[in-house]
Order: sequence, then C-alpha cells, then structure tokens
Amino acid sequence: MENVASFALLLAFVLAVYAIVASVAGALQKNERLQYSSYRATGAVWALVTVAIGCLLYALLTDDFRLTAVSSHSNRAMPWYYKVTALWSGQGGSLLFWSWLLASYSAVAVWLNREKHRAMMPYVVATLMVVLGFFLVLNIFVAPPFELLAMNQGGQMVVQGPVDGNGLNPLLQYPAMAIHPPLLYLGFVGFTVPFAFAMATLITKQAGEKWIETTRRWTMVAWLFLSMGVILGARWAYAVLGWGGYWGWDPVENASLLPWLTGTAFLHSVMMQEKRGMMKVWNMVLIFSTFFLCIFGTFLTRSGVVSSVHAFAQSPIGPFFVGFLAITILFSGWLLLERLDYLKSDQQLDSLVSRESSFLFNNLLLLAACFSVLWGTLFPVISEAVQGVKISVGAPFFNKVNIPIGLFLLFLTGVGPLFAWRKTSLASLQKNFLKPGAIALAFGVALFALGVRGFYPQVSFILCAFVSLTIWMEFYRGARVIRGKTGGSLLGAAVTLTRRNTRRYGGYVVHFGMVLIFVGITGAAFNDQHEQEMVVGDQMDLGPYTLRMAELRETDNPNYSSQIASMELYRGDRLLGEMEPERRFYKASRQATTEVAIRPRLNEDLYIVYSGMTEQNRAVISAHINPLVNWIWIGTLVLVFGTLVCLFPSQPGAGKTQRVPGASRAAAEGPEKIKEEDEVLARLNT
Repeated sequence: MENVASFALLLAFVLAVYAIVASVAGALQKNERLQYSSYRATGAVWALVTVAIGCLLYALLTDDFRLTAVSSHSNRAMPWYYKVTALWSGQGGSLLFWSWLLASYSAVAVWLNREKHRAMMPYVVATLMVVLGFFLVLNIFVAPPFELLAMNQGGQMVVQGPVDGNGLNPLLQYPAMAIHPPLLYLGFVGFTVPFAFAMATLITKQAGEKWIETTRRWTMVAWLFLSMGVILGARWAYAVLGWGGYWGWDPVENASLLPWLTGTAFLHSVMMQEKRGMMKVWNMVLIFSTFFLCIFGTFLTRSGVVSSVHAFAQSPIGPFFVGFLAITILFSGWLLLERLDYLKSDQQLDSLVSRESSFLFNNLLLLAACFSVLWGTLFPVISEAVQGVKISVGAPFFNKVNIPIGLFLLFLTGVGPLFAWRKTSLASLQKNFLKPGAIALAFGVALFALGVRGFYPQVSFILCAFVSLTIWMEFYRGARVIRGKTGGSLLGAAVTLTRRNTRRYGGYVVHFGMVLIFVGITGAAFNDQHEQEMVVGDQMDLGPYTLRMAELRETDNPNYSSQIASMELYRGDRLLGEMEPERRFYKASRQATTEVAIRPRLNEDLYIVYSGMTEQNRAVISAHINPLVNWIWIGTLVLVFGTLVCLFPSQPGAGKTQRVPGASRAAAEGPEKIKEEDEVLARLNT
C-alpha cells in the first residue's frame, strides 16, 4: 500500500510538471490541444493525490504501525475520529493534506473556468501547479508521509511496527480539533486560486476587473474558512489549554491572523476597483501579500523558528519554504512592476468624506495591524539574529498597538457603508449618523452610571451600540419602503431587501457579527480570577459565587486515567449545580492535560481549572469569571451566516412592484417619502 501511495505522489509531481509545460507552451503557441491536455493533467494530479491520502487514512484507521506517521500519532485506544485527526497532526500527513486540498481547489477551478478566460486559464493552471509541485516535492523528498518504521533485530534493520502507537497529542484530543485545522487549511490553500488568477492577469496584460469578478466567491469562501479556523482555534485554546483566555498572541495564532487581516482588506478594496476603477495596484499587492502570508504561516508552524504549543517539532523543512517564498516574491514583484502601465486607476479620490476614503482608511488600518502583529511575532527571531539574545514580545505590546486600531476599524464598520461614492453631503451625514450617535453616547453615559469604567471598554461599547444602530436603521428603512410597496410583514420585507442585494446586506450582517465579537472581546477587561489550594470540604469565593469542593475521585479507560474534582457552585445560599474540572493522564504518550469545566451564560462564563495536586496532597483549583465571552462565538455564527448570504447571487426583481410615476406619485406619497425610497433603491444597486 505504501508503495502504491508513494508512486502515486511521484506520478502526480510528474504530471504537475507536465501541466506547467503544456499550459505555457499551449498559450505561447496558441495550441488548444496542449492547453486542454494541461487541464486534464490537473484532474489526474487530483486523482493521484487522492489515492495517496486515501492510503494514509486507511493505514490510520487500520492501525498500520509500520508507518512512522501512524505509530507516532495514533494508537489502538483512540476513537476513529481522532485517528482521522492524526492525518494532519504530523509533518508529512499535514503537508499531504495541504497538497490534496490544493489539488482539489485546482481541479474545481480549472473545471469551472476551462471554457472562460481563454487567454488567462493556461497561466492559472501553471501557477496552481507550480505551488502544488512545491508541496509535492516536500511530500516526496523532505517529509514523506509513508516512511516505514525500521527496527533493529539481530543486527539487521527490519520493517516492523510496534504493538501500539504513541497516540495523538492529548492537547489535540478535543472535538473542535477535528475541524479546526481543516478549516484553517481550506482558508490558507483557498487564497492560492485568486493569487493564480491575479498572476495570469499580469502575465497576459488583461485590463479590467475580470479576474476579480471570477475569483470574488473563491476569495470569500477562503476568507470564510479562515475566519472559522481562527475562531475555532481560539475556542480550542479557551476550552483545552486551561489558562482562562482564548487568545494569547502566540506566534502560530498570529500566523493565522496575518492573512486574515490582508484578506479582509482585499475584500473591501476590490469594491473600489469594481465600482470606480481605482486601487488596481493596491489590490494586486493585497492578494499577493495574503498568499505569501499563508505560505509564511505554514513555514512558521513547521520550521521550528518560533516556540509554540501549536507548532510542529523542529525540522529541516524551513529552508525550502524560505527559498520558495523568496522566488515567488521576487518574480511576482518584478511582474507587477513590469505591468504598472496596465494598472493605472481610472478615477481619483474626490473627497475624504466618501466611501472610497473609508475603504482606503480601512485598508491602511488593517495593514497597520498586520505589520504590528508580524513585527511582534518575528521580533524574537530578529533580536536573536542581531544581538544574539532572543527577546520575546508579549501580549501587552500587541494589545497596546492593536486595541486602538481595532476601535478605529469598528468605527469605520459603522460609517463606511453609509458614505456615498465620490462625496457625502452634510445632510446625508446628519440623517444617517445623528440619531445613532446620540443614542450610542447616551448608552455610554448609562454604562458609566452603572459602574462601567475604563476608557477603552467605554469607547468599545459606545461604538458597538453606534454600529449596531446604523445597521438596524439601514435594514429598517429599506424594509419599510418595500413593505409600503408590497405589503406583508416588516421581517418579510427585510428578507426581500436582502435578496435584492445580497452582497450589500449580507455585508451588514457580517459587520453585525463583528460587533458581537467586539462585545465579547471587550468583556475581557472585566475578567476576575482566583486560585486556591483545596481539600474536600474547602470553599472558595469568587465574585458573587462560592465554590465548595465536594469530592475528589478517579476514573480510568484504555486511553487515559483521570482525577476529577467535583465542585458545588453556590450563589448566596442557593445551589446552582456541580462543576467537574478534570486532570487527565494519557497512557500512550504519558502526558497530562487539564479538562476545563465551564458554565456558559450570555452575561459571563464561570471557568474552573483543576491544575493538579501539591506535595501536601492538596488540589490546586483556579476559577475565573469571564464576562461576555460567549458573544465571540455567537458573533462568529452571525458572521458565517452573513458571508453565506453574500455568496448567494442577488435577485434584483425580488419583491418588485409597479412604481407610480410623476405627479401621481408625489401626491400619493409626499416628497420626503419619495426621497427616502429613491435613496433605498439607489443603495440596492450599489
């Protein structure tokens, strides 16, 4: 089986090289047979990589411990879904999974576009196969996933696996980890498709926005997967690592955030190119940067350059990534400079108070955040190279820089979509922002009176209220106009409104999801915690709660043994229930982990960690109150829903009625209502 899989990978690499040569030669010679041959080769590459990954999955599920990838990351006691998870827990398996995802993206992209963009498609294929060829080289020569485990028997090396494997890293034996890495990889790999179309556009000197129109949904899908991957990683850190938080500015966390920031900037910036023919060079730079940061994040995770609980062990793979990044950056940079004449903007910025300027400021802030995170992540490496001393940059640096940036971005989330193109009038500003601004400020005063203190939390809550109100008003105004024309309920009119311009109103839903996430993040300013050594019968006070240790007991199963601290939770004299934090010891890997007990509520989480026993045989219990944290997970669901709405095509005719013309309309509706209706209908078309 391992021979079949290895041969399939080698043949896939050969066909990827053939696809590169055939596609470029076919384009230069205008030979359609060669071009179509390269398209079929792309499909064959996918089939061969699928055979290889299928073999590795079969080996994991059947406990074939002759393979190093199986014996190192799986064992017999693990449930089947954790055996599947072991596929991407090792270096070779994770790179094979990356290759398979990229082969899948490539095959689908080529199949859907094979009859379109005849000039670009050969170079799209070539770019995709160059990237895939690089990862196949890693799979074949650097980190082979089908390496056999050789054991010394009587002076001879014999291929023979152990009776049982080491098992999956205990920190990864958590349900979300079965979907977090695949979602993250789907995001990382997905940005290769718009990158390939951008490269093809430059190579063929294509004018216009064809590549953006073609790859818009590809970009949104990749961004959606990456967003879900980042948040699921935060959820894993919150529920598994047991330190009470969800984001520690860990280097690998940062590596996933970097392309998300530039990808978000790109999704906003392309609107300016589509509507006004502006920022063409900027958009190329953004999609290139997003792709490079995806590769950089993969390098950071696998090279051992930085220390992280998320990272793979140190390996010789780093120089290959550095070389690939250097070559692609130099080539794409040279190509971009060569094609500057084809990327001139059609329009100029007319006013600072316009939608164009809001997108520009949004981009600048996102890139400032990206640079600060990148600098803080690489600073230990840079300081060691320059001074010989590794100086780590902690959370205070990242928070100090990125909190103000985040608040400015939150403000732009509210005002940007309501600005007009070219220039926004003073009357429009007053109409759209006066009431929401006044109500949000009143909300801030009320919070202050209720005891909410701190400059940043106050500003954040005020901005969250302001943005929520602007979004609600946009839906209300539009739904009211449509209800007046079609009848029915306000909710039904809002659905019709959204269907008529899914991209705009789905974007509002995404923005509202971000508001909810900001509410959850702001709650961290009010966290409370207490740690105490306890025996059965002891009590701990935390805020309005009292925790009493009722019992310490032990359990055992084939995978792990555990100690469980049963804690009774009281508020005053009322028993609210029991919480059972756990300390597990995994037998195969001989590693200990904590299993956090969480009592989730909309206003706060009560979060309890059993850290272990002291030499005096006392249990160490750490308890946290984390206000509003669940709004992060709720906001993520809203963000996912809004992005899915954006992906659906608009239906401009949904809910349309016959408009009353001229004087009859003025007499029936009045000038103010006519003006409001015209504004809503204009927004439906933008």
